[in-house]
Amino acid sequence: MKHQGRATFLLVLGTLLAASFFLLSPLASSEPAPGVAFWCVTLVLAVLAVTGVRRLAALEGHRAYAWLTAAAFGVWILYFWQLLVVALDVPRVLLPAPWLILQSLLSHLPTLGADFVQTVVKAVLIGWALGSGLGFGVAIAIDRLPFLQRGLLPIASLTSTIPLVGVAPIAVMLFGFEWPSKAAVVVLMTFFPMLVSTLAGLQASNRIERELMHSYAAGYGRTLWSLRLPVALPFMFAALKVNASLALIGAIVAEFFGSPTSGLGFRISIEATRMNMTLVWAAVVVAAITGSVAYALLVALERRVAFWHPSIRGSK
Repeated sequence: MKHQGRATFLLVLGTLLAASFFLLSPLASSEPAPGVAFWCVTLVLAVLAVTGVRRLAALEGHRAYAWLTAAAFGVWILYFWQLLVVALDVPRVLLPAPWLILQSLLSHLPTLGADFVQTVVKAVLIGWALGSGLGFGVAIAIDRLPFLQRGLLPIASLTSTIPLVGVAPIAVMLFGFEWPSKAAVVVLMTFFPMLVSTLAGLQASNRIERELMHSYAAGYGRTLWSLRLPVALPFMFAALKVNASLALIGAIVAEFFGSPTSGLGFRISIEATRMNMTLVWAAVVVAAITGSVAYALLVALERRVAFWHPSIRGSK
């Protein structure tokens, strides 16, 4: 296994080194137009890249292999993006090269930092926490008082069918142009997924476990705390991870319909009208990185909190 891993790493590193030299060579430039040699080398690099990623994915024994596989896959996506956009002389308005996007990101870092605070720190985090917490609380109420399931659950399901483009302008009119209107949209988007997932998790414990708690004279509160909530944790974390993406999307889209002079959605909207697509893509990169980091943090937290669950132990 060690020999196989060493050979795989040498293949990946060697291919990346050769690809770097090719990217800097005259063959990869837009003048002259790409010829047969360019496409042959590109095809060979693509085959070697796929082989290296597949061999990395086949390695077992350490969690770091999964991260290396994802990193290698992402690097190759960016590499071929840069290579083909430059070689084919694709206009920046249609698709800027990754290197230009990185330059725009670094040169506008203070502006994007203020946008990040406005969108993520204020609207997304607060809305995500309130929406998920409200969904959890309503799920406990419905579980404790079954008559609410017929009256409250259908009404709650309506929140998932309301179109975002209709809610965002109404929220702006009610709460103003600042972050509270965006947080209100996020609350609406994250409420129902948490409600449904928590209800499903509370019903996941089997009959024998509930009868055992009953034989110990455990009331509803003790059974909820000691049995049903622990069993529901994987369902709740699944909703939290889904809500993290929904919250980010909801806040960004809501900023299209009214925002102060900062915010990732505001930046994307205003720079798109100016045809400054490198900055638009830079804002998209910030949003994508934020969503990926949030998902990774929730996965790590789930592994610590629900480490005993078979779904977590089986993935190690």
